[in-house]
Amino acid sequence: MARELEFYRTASGRAPVEDYLDELTAPEAAKAARGLELLRTFGTQLGMPHVRSLRGGLYELRVRGQREHRVLYVAVVGHRFILLHAFTKKTQRTPQGEITLAEERHRDYLARQGR
Repeated sequence: MARELEFYRTASGRAPVEDYLDELTAPEAAKAARGLELLRTFGTQLGMPHVRSLRGGLYELRVRGQREHRVLYVAVVGHRFILLHAFTKKTQRTPQGEITLAEERHRDYLARQGR
């Protein structure tokens, strides 16, 4: 069963993950698209090395290429994933600031959904 991937949108309508992906080079964008397709196809069954659980229901999709990219997301009821934040990974551990930003976007998403 294919899952739906939804890009988080700010109150002004911007989609930060979509914007990030649009800035990637063609080869990096192709790798990211492949990772997103794996997530869409396998959902919560997709594990390492593609997906890693961070905390509180937050996951990172790991895109490896010339540079390492991460897409942080949450799973929601109805076989959907909300893509909250994306960044280029430059350190061994996922930086706390990147996780915090994704968590803030998740709270904003829930508040605007009335949850």
